[in-house]
Amino acid sequence: MPGPTSIEGYAVISEDGMLADADRRIPPGLVVEADQKFFHGSLEHAAVVVHGRYSHEGGPRADNRHRLVVTRQVPTLAPHPTLPKTLLWNPQGASLADAWAQLDAPDGMLAVIGGGDVNQLFLEHGFDAFHLSRVAGLRLPGGRPVFPRIGPNRTPEDILAQHGLKPGPQRVLDQVAGATLVTWTR
Repeated sequence: MPGPTSIEGYAVISEDGMLADADRRIPPGLVVEADQKFFHGSLEHAAVVVHGRYSHEGGPRADNRHRLVVTRQVPTLAPHPTLPKTLLWNPQGASLADAWAQLDAPDGMLAVIGGGDVNQLFLEHGFDAFHLSRVAGLRLPGGRPVFPRIGPNRTPEDILAQHGLKPGPQRVLDQVAGATLVTWTR
């Protein structure tokens, strides 16, 4: 039965671990060209992209990808109203294997692109890798965290380590923007 050969997460966060502001908007400071290039290039290798209803990668090829949109608005699985390669997926009502089979997607990498609740779901499912980009100096008080359990005493790195992932070397994506990337792997 086809399915994911690996599960990889992608997030760009503020210094304080936020994906977006309190209104679920991504501020311009989190949109770093080098990170976008890495992100979109990585998605070219994904068999399926999964995200919540507020997340979407954009770009010219986005609507051509197999996609799962995590939602509680359906009991199990349902076709997306406008995107033919997309399913609405309630993980409480259908397994990832069932969703993948109904998508009729090939074997390959599952790219998890957020938001926080979706990232948490796959932390528990088991990431093989998590690509964490961070923009230094940008803070989003009251914003949307990359993982729901981030707090004043818990960083995204603490949470990744707690789930068995180990950091690779830090890569500078854009020195002027203060953007770095660390890939955490099992």
